[in-house]
Amino acid sequence: MKLLRYGPAGQEKPGLLDAAGAIRDLSGVIADLTPAEISPAGLAKLAGLDVSGLPVVSGSPRLGPPVKGSPKFLAIGLNYADHAAESGMPIPPEPVFFTKATSCIQGPNDDVMIPRGSVKTDWEVELGVIIGTRASYVEEADALAHVAGYCTINDLSERDYQLNRSGTWDKGKGCDTFGPIGPWLVTADEVGDPQNLAMWCEVNGKRVQDGNSNTMVYGIAKLISYLSEFLTLEPGDIITTGTPPGVGMGQKPEPWYLKAGDVVTLGIEKLGDQRQEVVAWSRGGTE
Repeated sequence: MKLLRYGPAGQEKPGLLDAAGAIRDLSGVIADLTPAEISPAGLAKLAGLDVSGLPVVSGSPRLGPPVKGSPKFLAIGLNYADHAAESGMPIPPEPVFFTKATSCIQGPNDDVMIPRGSVKTDWEVELGVIIGTRASYVEEADALAHVAGYCTINDLSERDYQLNRSGTWDKGKGCDTFGPIGPWLVTADEVGDPQNLAMWCEVNGKRVQDGNSNTMVYGIAKLISYLSEFLTLEPGDIITTGTPPGVGMGQKPEPWYLKAGDVVTLGIEKLGDQRQEVVAWSRGGTE
């Protein structure tokens, strides 16, 4: 299944994408797509529906993040060897783990806002994992059983804040609008092997990233097992798993970064595409 949320920000309704590409309204079945609804029991209930009997949503509504109320937004850095090389950093002996603020989560096609004073806002297409069942000290062999589904994520980053402002990476990762998620949650059964998905990103029509999840240093099962040693993974938690090479910081002959007016498009095989317009910071929000 491809599960989604549609409508104005803060007023989204639950839906799913049918085989013909139409959005079907789920609001007569569930109030919203919450962590409880993506549990095994919740997904089984939705999988048993007669999709043809659900109302068709007309037009092309805005899409919100596919799950409401994710408890945690966790992230892995330097998880592609060639991206580590372009960043001038060694391959880490263990996964690099940081967090993104849940307040940065937004819809897949919402505007991205450059933080005030930023000159190094960067793009990163990443494979997202959405947890469906509680996981603590999980063995790697059992880890994927805790996955509800997968999604496309743009792990936007402010490199100066991240690398030059002291402390952890978090301060360059959780800025407002830095977490576009979606367009939908694709359930694990429909994705199959998550370690063989093509992924790409373009800025103003120029292809900058062209990779595959099969080149991860640490695979998704390993990441879930590893993270579960340090914290309990809960239903609705999101893990973004690293980016292939081609980010702005690694561009040759010299780095270049996003500016107001740019358009970023990105996508992952089976998981769908995103499109964001980049806007300048303003005191009242985006402009």
